[in-house]
Amino acid sequence: MKKILLFTILQLLIIKGIAQTINTVNSGDPFGMTSTQPFLFSINTLTPQNTKWNIHYSGSYGQRTTGQFGYDGLGQQFGVKGYLGNRFTLYATAAIGFANRGGITSAEQAEVIRDLIGGTQLSGFRLGAGLGVSRDWSNVKSAISRITASFDQINWRLLGNLRFEKAFDSNRDKLDFITSLGYQHRISGGLYVGFEAVGQDLEGFWEKDEAEGGAKVLIGPAINLEPAHSKLSFSLSGGPVFYATRSQVIPSEAIRDIGTVASGNGYTIRALINFNLRNH
Repeated sequence: MKKILLFTILQLLIIKGIAQTINTVNSGDPFGMTSTQPFLFSINTLTPQNTKWNIHYSGSYGQRTTGQFGYDGLGQQFGVKGYLGNRFTLYATAAIGFANRGGITSAEQAEVIRDLIGGTQLSGFRLGAGLGVSRDWSNVKSAISRITASFDQINWRLLGNLRFEKAFDSNRDKLDFITSLGYQHRISGGLYVGFEAVGQDLEGFWEKDEAEGGAKVLIGPAINLEPAHSKLSFSLSGGPVFYATRSQVIPSEAIRDIGTVASGNGYTIRALINFNLRNH
């Protein structure tokens, strides 16, 4: 109950921040695309017009969804994101999990992504690719790569990721596939509402002994708010987790957005507060 209460308090703080700032959102923003982390399960790249360095904190609560952002219990994550110049974006996170069954564990990852097409303007199409490394909950190291694609307009944004992971452990899959898609429409000023969908461990469709319990899918609402003249922005997303396939292998402790427990469907909810380090 204490873990649920802590996450509820986090949500209430975010809702309070939204309520206090909703009337001051910059409805005259010529781009309407200034958020550095609008989605919770997909990573977007930054541009020369959005060269902010940011730190963020996010909390999640999930049931039957063990993983980085869907930890079975209360999960905490701290991260940093910034523009390195020449269309390069750095994204790094460290997560701490407080399991329902007791115990504390951690996981870290870092990536550098470069836009190969676009990336010089806030609006329009961008296509990027990146590389990174991670250490998961069981201390297994992995090499990761990511393809990002996005299309931003004044009143809406569309973002997709395709992530590949190679774990350096003989008991893991040869290669893991994770995809995500997010869409948000501008309601007023810096307030966006839409949805996010995640397809995780898609190799479970053709590998019966998939190491993370099988292919899983999440789809749910997504909200993003970046008030005008504020260093803070807010995001909230989550939804039910469905198992598209099942593996009889005991799930590993790989870093996953929506969990690795194969015993049944579940859910996860995640909230994020982002702080802009740039002086106005």
